[in-house]
Amino acid sequence: MRPIADVASDLGLSANDIELYGRDMAKIPLDSIPSNSAVAGNGRGKLIVVTAITPTPAGEGKSTTAVGLVQGLAKIGKRPALTIRQPSLGPVFGQKGGGTGGGRATVQPAEEINLHLTGDFHAIESAHNLLSAMTDNVVYRHQIDGFEADGITWRRVTDAEDRALRNVAVGLNGDGPMRQTGFDISAASEIMAILALADGYEDLRDRLSKVVVGWTRDRTPVSAEQIGAVGSMMALLRDALKPNLCQTLEGQPALVHMGPFGNIAHGCSSILADRLAVASAEYVVTEAGFGADLGFEKFMDIKVRQGGPEPDAAVVVCTVRGLKYHGGAALKELAVPDADAVNTGLANLRNAIRIVNMFGLQAVVAINRFPEDTREELKAVKSAAVEAGAQAVVEANGFAEGGDGMKELAEAVVAVADRGSNVSFIYQEEDSIIDKVELMADRLYGAERVQWGRMTRTTARRFEANGWNFPICMAKTHLSVSADARLRNVPAGHVFPIQELRVSAGARQIVTLAGDIMTLPGLPSRPNALDIDLDENGQIVGVLGT
Repeated sequence: MRPIADVASDLGLSANDIELYGRDMAKIPLDSIPSNSAVAGNGRGKLIVVTAITPTPAGEGKSTTAVGLVQGLAKIGKRPALTIRQPSLGPVFGQKGGGTGGGRATVQPAEEINLHLTGDFHAIESAHNLLSAMTDNVVYRHQIDGFEADGITWRRVTDAEDRALRNVAVGLNGDGPMRQTGFDISAASEIMAILALADGYEDLRDRLSKVVVGWTRDRTPVSAEQIGAVGSMMALLRDALKPNLCQTLEGQPALVHMGPFGNIAHGCSSILADRLAVASAEYVVTEAGFGADLGFEKFMDIKVRQGGPEPDAAVVVCTVRGLKYHGGAALKELAVPDADAVNTGLANLRNAIRIVNMFGLQAVVAINRFPEDTREELKAVKSAAVEAGAQAVVEANGFAEGGDGMKELAEAVVAVADRGSNVSFIYQEEDSIIDKVELMADRLYGAERVQWGRMTRTTARRFEANGWNFPICMAKTHLSVSADARLRNVPAGHVFPIQELRVSAGARQIVTLAGDIMTLPGLPSRPNALDIDLDENGQIVGVLGT
């Protein structure tokens, strides 16, 4: 690997502008990141957002494609940078394994990034759970009139996939206010979302102060500011707000910052990382979680609306085997040639391109290649993608060949990004919460109607009465365009059930839980944790397995 100070120089930063974390990682202090006005005044690099078809259990390789594209851009003489999300320990020790790409298209040092990195997630978990403890203490000591145990809505978080903590009772034996509550995965923490969206310490403090931890008996919201937790949370989060500098396997700058889980959170890397990257590089590649109907939609409707740089183009990643799955093929048969299944599953790719175009972006389709893909299958994908409006369709070979296998994709992306975009949104800020959700259900998910759960519409109106008419953060399965994981491809005419609404006033979004969505995953029957170890040479092994 290159010395991290040399990598920083590619972003116009000197050794004095970074804070070293060992030899291979560094933090970027906020005074090294230009303001929005400075970026606009000096011109900025082109931003490319990588999204995908609806994910399948086989995996589509979106992170691998994003990393490989940056390496490919460098191979054709461009000055690129990557902004990518930090992996959560839940999937690392669970089923997915590492989240730093794969093969010859990875971010390094991969083991450290996948485990603790610079401690950001630990800081977030500590700040979040400190707020929980302080909230319970305020209720226990009756310090806010009318604020009682059953009025607390703030849940705790963990970075482990521990299903036993989804629903818990706390305060037993009189040790604090007794109540039913639960844990979420730390990537779904509002503190995570706030750090990804904040543009500095002043904004961070303002957002933290507005976090809603519960309600009094007369339905008045109680904030973190009233609890008195903001100062301590700021101290815990001081360094976590700073983006982390790493590098691709081929030495390009990679800013690794903030959260995954685009199904239950907005799942994008930080605005600060994007701002630094577009101010310093010619082309910046970023990644949005899961498919176009989830992470990409949230990238646009939440991140861009709240100050993130507007993207100039999108890459839609697909695989032949993923299209077979959406076309009805069994998971164990995805390596078997099946042109009919591919042709049926192409509806999902068309839908992803449609969603990208809906937001005013042009799409390049990247077919993440596998050895068993046939010429007939690849030809069908290319033809259908162009007919659906893709500006180019390119086979991506980053896993096997690194940047050399991504040069054609890089050329295609440059051509589209240089033309720019005409960003638009599918709903207006002033639309009601109910109207926003119903518009999304129709235009994004193909639902016949929304089925509102008990008290959800009343809750939506109560949120609006408090001035919280924010963008929607839809929490639903990532395995279907619908809210039912069993419905593959592009289901239509289904009912879209909204079970619960949560306000994230600091992150300025309304979280709507659709269907049987879990905000704390559980471990699979054979978790990846069984393969992770320290070998006799002190090297970590097994982290990158899937």
